[in-house]
Amino acid sequence: MKELKLAVKGMHCAACSSRIENVVGGMNGVEKAAVNLASETMELHWDDTAHSFAEIAERVSGLGFELEPISAQQDLFKKNRAETAARLAIMKKKLIWSMLLAIPLFAISMGEMIGLTLPGIINPHSHPRNFAFIQFVLVALIMFLGRNFYINGIPALLRRVPNMDSLIAVGTGAAFIYSTWNMIEIFLGVDIHMKVMDLYFESAGVLIALVSLGKYMETRSKSHTSDAISKLMQLTPETAILLVGAELTQKEIPAEKLKVGDLFLIRPGDRIPVDGKIIKGDSVVDESMLTGESLPVSKKEDDTVIGGTLNSNGVLYVEAQQVGQDTMLSRIVRLVQDAQGSKAPIANMADRISLYFVPVVMCIAVLTGLTWYFVGGVDFSTSLRFFIVVLVIACPCAMGLATPTSIMVGTGRGAQLGVLVKSGEALELAEKVEVVVFDKTGTLTHGKPKLTDILTVEKTVDVDELLFLAASCEQNSEHPLAEALVTGAIDRELKPVQPHSFDAIQGKGIEGQVDGKSILIGNKQLLEDKGIGVTGMDAKVAELSAQGKTVLFLAVNKNFAAIFGVADTLKDEVPQAVERMQNMGLRLIMLTGDQETTARAIADQAGLTEVIAEVLPDKKADVIKKLQKDGLRVAMVGDGINDAPALAQADIGIAMGTGIDIAIESGDVVIMKGNLDGVITALALSRAVMRNIRQNLFWAFAYNVVGIPVAAGVLTLFGGPALNPMIAGGAMALSSVSVVSNALRLRFFKA
Repeated sequence: MKELKLAVKGMHCAACSSRIENVVGGMNGVEKAAVNLASETMELHWDDTAHSFAEIAERVSGLGFELEPISAQQDLFKKNRAETAARLAIMKKKLIWSMLLAIPLFAISMGEMIGLTLPGIINPHSHPRNFAFIQFVLVALIMFLGRNFYINGIPALLRRVPNMDSLIAVGTGAAFIYSTWNMIEIFLGVDIHMKVMDLYFESAGVLIALVSLGKYMETRSKSHTSDAISKLMQLTPETAILLVGAELTQKEIPAEKLKVGDLFLIRPGDRIPVDGKIIKGDSVVDESMLTGESLPVSKKEDDTVIGGTLNSNGVLYVEAQQVGQDTMLSRIVRLVQDAQGSKAPIANMADRISLYFVPVVMCIAVLTGLTWYFVGGVDFSTSLRFFIVVLVIACPCAMGLATPTSIMVGTGRGAQLGVLVKSGEALELAEKVEVVVFDKTGTLTHGKPKLTDILTVEKTVDVDELLFLAASCEQNSEHPLAEALVTGAIDRELKPVQPHSFDAIQGKGIEGQVDGKSILIGNKQLLEDKGIGVTGMDAKVAELSAQGKTVLFLAVNKNFAAIFGVADTLKDEVPQAVERMQNMGLRLIMLTGDQETTARAIADQAGLTEVIAEVLPDKKADVIKKLQKDGLRVAMVGDGINDAPALAQADIGIAMGTGIDIAIESGDVVIMKGNLDGVITALALSRAVMRNIRQNLFWAFAYNVVGIPVAAGVLTLFGGPALNPMIAGGAMALSSVSVVSNALRLRFFKA
């Protein structure tokens, strides 16, 4: 099965995208053909033994569209942005001229009706030929400026795949042809005074001008849906300071020329060009644009830095590790672009309707005109007006844009907040989540044991002295508990020394000598095996164990001296985040391989009431399955590595990580900050996006459901007014703009 991401050229409305999906999706061997109108892309999965890409492209070409493979290079995005900007400039120029011509056209044709006095030379009563001809010239110029409606719409109609342009072309074309015939009769002297009042040049001209205005505003609004990606890409500086030779000579080069292993300099206030490791220096780095974390992060030697982040104060010497398309920023941009080109299942109904929408509207328009003429007893010009109004008020674009624009803006905003959503489907599923299951280590806790308590047997003994001895002996051990003691000593500004002797006792602890003193540190059994009594601290040991802490016993010169409490501590934001998620109506469960006592202690601190403990990593997916069998929508929150099976099994897998070490390929949603606030943001964002999509779909459908009957003259049957074609055209133009504008509100989303 071959997969391609393609650019689709020539689409104008949802009827276009739906037609391409229907035709290509119906081809033998095609598994998936998802077309996104907003991003003008197509995701194609097919068996290339059944059809070559050239055959598929030829089939699409027969529909009047073009397929082009999308390069992974970021400069394609810049190229598309430049093309959009150029297209907008052309559209703006044509629009200005169309409006300048439409205003006098409207004034001449409707002048007397609105109280204007026309110059005698174009007065319809004294100079009817001039009155008709000046309108003909003005509308012809407007139609020339808006010729794309006819260039695209008429061929699409002849290919029996009509689109929105077809509706405009037929509606305005009918008004123009009818009015032109009447003008010819005026010049021939046939019923002049009747024909001069039966011209619809202004309907055609003003309609094209108004629809052009709507298309311009729509295109301009759509260009802002990718602002988030644009801002991310602008984070990478254009140049870098390469350090060359043993003298570290500074050489400014294009950032894209950096290679893995190159050493480069970062000055205060500079943005980091690529991902790398600090070789020398320390500073504070602002990573907010990538992780959403407002507080700068301290960086020192051997720490990693991410391309695009901002160095605040110190000078850093950095070795390049990931460059070009392999940097974290590039991967994020690709992920967001893929998400923006994806579809949510909620769009399926709108796509199916859009496929048949234009042909049905054309049938309704013809039926409306004929009914009014033969049954309603109106004259031909009135029935023609009803026909035109039905055509121009219908808007398939609003339906086609309702879902993808919201997804584009929402996923882009998520990236700015440090939440990477991989698809529209994930966004939709996240909104339906009822149960959130958390892994403990690295998700609710920091993932690293920390020294929390030091309790001495004799109160007169110096605590720092005992910690110094224990840490000195432990610094040769690779055990996480040993690291906790060494880090605890360093935090107290103690300086552990190398032990004179060191021996690790499997499963129990270590034995060694420091400063001439014999040291034993480990579990209770270690000291008892050496004949050392450990009485007198039983109550404290029980208390620490109940808090979920691991207790280490220390003996100095064969005398029981102290106990240390070591624990993987809860992240600071967890209790508040848990409370907020509970207020969102979510059921929360902690799933861990830890013992029940330790798990319960952490859960109590977090504010969680449901705990499933002593579950091996490969069995966590079974717990998720059981919840799903109960009919629940489940989100699993884990580190994206040990929890991979559970993340894959869950309806939504949320992978936690921090900075450059994040498992960006894991899960349906990736939280860059690595804390629970990001989970809240992801779930709240999904709710906001889906709410926005439903608003768009409601107004898109409501507009057409109400607008088409009104255009067909339903109000007239009850004594109401008939809809003017120009008002109908304006309403159609604004319907698409309103949908896109509503989607753009998501740019200001805050969790």
